[in-house]
Amino acid sequence: MPYLGGDDAVRELRRALSNPNVQSDPLRYRNTILKVIRSMSQGVDVSGLFSEMVKACATVDIVQKKLVYVFLCSYAALNPELSLLVINTLRKDCQDPNPMVPHHTRYPPLVEYVEQPLTAGLRDRAACVRRVAILGWAKLYNLQPTSEIDASVVNELYSLLRDPDPVVIVNCLRALEEILKEEGGVAINKPITHHLLNRLKECDVWGQCDILRVLQRYKPQSDDELFDILSLLDASLVSPHPPVMAATLSLFLHLCPDLPAVSQAALERVRGPLLAACGSASREMRFTALCHIQLLLRSLPGLMGAHYKRFFCGYAEPAYIKQRKMQVLVELVNDENVVMLLDELKGYCTDVNADTAQAAISAIGRIGRSYSDRCLEILTGLLGLKQDHITSAVVQTMRDLVWVCPQCSDTVCVALEGCEETLQDSQGRQALLWLLGVYGERVSSAPYTLEVFIDGVRSEASLGVKMELLTTAMRLFLCRPAETQDMLGRLLHYCIEEETDMCVRDQALLYYRLLHCGIEETRKVLHGPRSDPSLGVLIGRPAEPISQWASSFNTLEPLRQVAVETESVSRGSPEHVTTDLSVTLSGCRVHDVRSGDLSPSPALSPEEFERLWLQRQEDFVRLEERVRCPAVPHCSPQSLQAAMQLLNIQTLAFTPPHALPWRVYLYTHTQHTHSEDTLCRTLILGELLLKVTLQQQPRDDEALRGFLSILTSVLHTLTPESE
Repeated sequence: MPYLGGDDAVRELRRALSNPNVQSDPLRYRNTILKVIRSMSQGVDVSGLFSEMVKACATVDIVQKKLVYVFLCSYAALNPELSLLVINTLRKDCQDPNPMVPHHTRYPPLVEYVEQPLTAGLRDRAACVRRVAILGWAKLYNLQPTSEIDASVVNELYSLLRDPDPVVIVNCLRALEEILKEEGGVAINKPITHHLLNRLKECDVWGQCDILRVLQRYKPQSDDELFDILSLLDASLVSPHPPVMAATLSLFLHLCPDLPAVSQAALERVRGPLLAACGSASREMRFTALCHIQLLLRSLPGLMGAHYKRFFCGYAEPAYIKQRKMQVLVELVNDENVVMLLDELKGYCTDVNADTAQAAISAIGRIGRSYSDRCLEILTGLLGLKQDHITSAVVQTMRDLVWVCPQCSDTVCVALEGCEETLQDSQGRQALLWLLGVYGERVSSAPYTLEVFIDGVRSEASLGVKMELLTTAMRLFLCRPAETQDMLGRLLHYCIEEETDMCVRDQALLYYRLLHCGIEETRKVLHGPRSDPSLGVLIGRPAEPISQWASSFNTLEPLRQVAVETESVSRGSPEHVTTDLSVTLSGCRVHDVRSGDLSPSPALSPEEFERLWLQRQEDFVRLEERVRCPAVPHCSPQSLQAAMQLLNIQTLAFTPPHALPWRVYLYTHTQHTHSEDTLCRTLILGELLLKVTLQQQPRDDEALRGFLSILTSVLHTLTPESE
């Protein structure tokens, strides 16, 4: 037997195809052609059989024709001259009720020959011929995007929108979308809209979705017409097919932006289909339904409140579905179900999947912002398990919890005793160090715990832990100087004299020079504003208007979005958590900023960033203030970035150190109350050169003066003593 991929196998197939005895037996001939197709699918080069396969095309056997056309589709581009031999056969096949024309329009040598058969196919009496001919025109224009659009073909396709066959209607919409994409797609008017709505139920699931998507372009001329359309869509709103339901709801929300009561009623009606989709056998369908339910809960927090048990996690469910369900459960917590939900989440905290366990702990922490006592009891109990990933997640959750709920600090300080023995990962140790730095005066063992970290600093591999250790040592020195002075000196000496990482070294130098300015100045910098302990528990966020997320419904956007408050372990200290600039600028006039354009760790070249920065300068109010500080040209970018970040002034980018003039681009934002009920949010963007150019939205001179005061102090602190 010849080798499967060898030349002998191809020669044997050629002999079989050319054998008159084989050709006279239709079954043997078809099986031989099938062997050719099988060899082709296995990667064997059978292009040498092109002429024999062209001869096999002249047959009345439909199965044989399909097999031969599969071969021609793959090798016609390699044999353009031989491809012309099959044109006459193709023209004959175009008159057949089972045409194969669309399979051949992809070849440039054949494009000029298919226009006439396609035009004839649009008027064919058989519906299957019209279906294929319509898609053939779409493929033809896709192959020749620069060719002029034939108006007669477009008119013919528009007329076929009233075809009795529903598949022909849907194919017409798809073809017109492709042909007229440069003009915005198919034009929708009132007669077409009502005709498509009346024929909607005759189409299959994906055909209905295509029609509903196209109908979003139509704007009703009156309220009566609007409610007529909504009445026609009413049955589709509760369709058992989730894609149809989602497309219908998206159209509802698009048609009723000024009718919130109608939109809310529509959301309530789709509650049943969405819950049914959450129990689908398809994991992808379940995940998609959960993501869209999160969107709905942003405007109707109580929509799924009575059905919270439907979001309990199953044992065999994948981790990504469990985590999304836990995010939904957090949104459904109320006084009646909080005990049951917390007991359920507590069971997930010991899941064999570490990510699921950490997500459950984080979910308990978010619930703790409103029900702190019960949640802290659960979190404290989890510390007793002495498991590394659980302890790490609990400490990080406690860190985030006390930042927004300082009334929990007493319980957290008691729970921290001894947990450093279990912590192994860098994120958990950073969280523990932050808690010791902020609440060190209330943790009796804080200096001893800190000393263990300082003694092992030489073997510490995490940059974040080293930088957090420096800050914690400085803060603990300010509140417990007698116990911390010696270890702080050892830590600063090591970081300045022996540390190889420049970020750690520069931060240690910053603290060393800051101490030379005096204890009070150091205290002002390191002991910034804290959350007010009298704030009490936090209630749920206010409901968002439906219009704020309606455009992203039934798209991939909800699948890409993370939760409103991240479920994963947060990075770094709360003061140092970087705000996404694209979100920060959402209230300004700049709408084309993307998170990749301006980032706190810029990947752009300095020249590219400067170009983007200068493009946006004209969109902000300009105010120039001169800061006389000779230290600016002598500051290293790393030390300045560390100093700014410490004060919540984020560095966007900076030019290379050798560039003249050397520039730093930075931003910050402030929040303060102008009156009793008005909270003002101010964004400040700065370009630091020999002068400081500040741009602000909205204008607030008081915030600018405070920013300049802090900036001046930082720059003078960075100035070498000899200057």
